[in-house]
Amino acid sequence: MTFPILQQPHKVLRQKAEEVPVDEIPSPKIQKILKDMALALGEQDDGVAIATPQIGVPLKIFVVSGKIFSKEFVRGKGVPEGTKDIPKDLVFINPKIIKLSKKKEYLLEGCLSCRWLYGEVLRRANATVEAYDQHGKKFRRGAGGFLAQIFQHEIDHLNGILFIDKARNLQELPPESVNKAGKQVK
Repeated sequence: MTFPILQQPHKVLRQKAEEVPVDEIPSPKIQKILKDMALALGEQDDGVAIATPQIGVPLKIFVVSGKIFSKEFVRGKGVPEGTKDIPKDLVFINPKIIKLSKKKEYLLEGCLSCRWLYGEVLRRANATVEAYDQHGKKFRRGAGGFLAQIFQHEIDHLNGILFIDKARNLQELPPESVNKAGKQVK
């Protein structure tokens, strides 16, 4: 089954997402949305995260694929078939960035809703997010590098911002031309 991911210029991608009432997190409606997100993300070999607007739901939720924590993960190519023990996906409901490092760097970025465009986006090197998990428990998670980049990218989605709004040197690249470190292979 293929789960559709909305492509720009779809209007939902430009909407500000609404907060999920915390008492509704365990509801069948929100749990189904989380399953739909996991399904859509799981169908994308090169996908590392997804936000609800990308599946047409303007709620403040994003999911990070557990595969990025697998040592076999190759950015742009996913995890080799047959790999066992892939970590669970991380769920962020009503996420807020509560801390960003001063250090910034340009990083190559793409998006499941802007296929196959890539560009360099100025991102903070470290980010801390506060959110609720799929059970309604509040947590904080700090990250550096690639995960900090993902946090910033996905929270932009929840604010109606696409990476192409911030990117420089935009170009169309097939996924095999982007290596593990997010650099273009020449």
